[in-house]
Amino acid sequence: MKTTDPYLFEVAWEVCRKVGGIYTVLRSKAPSEMKSWGDRYFLIGPYTNETSPVEFEELEPGEIVGPTLERMWQRDIKVRFGRWLVNGYPKVVLFDYFAHFDRLNGYRQEVWEKLNIPAPPEDPETNDAIVFGGLVAEFLAQFVADQRQDQRVIAHFHEWMASVGLSLLHAWNIRIATTFTTHATILGRYLCASMNDFYERLPWINVDAESGQRRIYHRYCIERAAAHNADAFTTVSKVTADEADHLLKRRPDVILPYGLQVQKFAA
Repeated sequence: MKTTDPYLFEVAWEVCRKVGGIYTVLRSKAPSEMKSWGDRYFLIGPYTNETSPVEFEELEPGEIVGPTLERMWQRDIKVRFGRWLVNGYPKVVLFDYFAHFDRLNGYRQEVWEKLNIPAPPEDPETNDAIVFGGLVAEFLAQFVADQRQDQRVIAHFHEWMASVGLSLLHAWNIRIATTFTTHATILGRYLCASMNDFYERLPWINVDAESGQRRIYHRYCIERAAAHNADAFTTVSKVTADEADHLLKRRPDVILPYGLQVQKFAA
């Protein structure tokens, strides 16, 4: 491996945590990612007492992320390293975000001052996203600082709940390439449930009014910020691309449909 070969970090709420469809996406593509990237591929997710112990094997971090994790531990940040117990056995970095809610107000202030995103304290999902995102951003910023100047680093973020770190990295001017993937826009999910003619009305929807009425304006702002701050913005279908175009105000650069390993089904 050349020193300048890029490292790839894939960030999602569902890493080692079976809470939605993205869990299946990440788990099923892990073998091909490991084949393509090898030791240069890492997943980042939250550590939870409910699911992580049965999906995660803790190991010594090794020379690639070891120095960065050591610095995180010195700052009393509870972060674990190991392997995800799925096919491909990918390396994972898990943050015990729940143990760091003492940082919530500081991260929330950062999100407001640097990103102009309001974050009402009564929304527990947004609180989780902000604490997790702040920890991820600190880790990736430190990892980049620990590398040579010519070392390329890529971070790929999935969905709004994992995306706060992307926008913070952009605000901090960290030398890292970022990708954001939305599998379905958050406002689109809400509007589909309440509008039978959602796609016919899509070009004329007032996104600020609709997200405010549903009390998800701050979540919408987090998603929109990630879409605009990412170096590359992707979705998984043309339908979602149209949603993003009208609701998030950025047309995706690439559409990446969910894949299928056809070799498994050869006659």
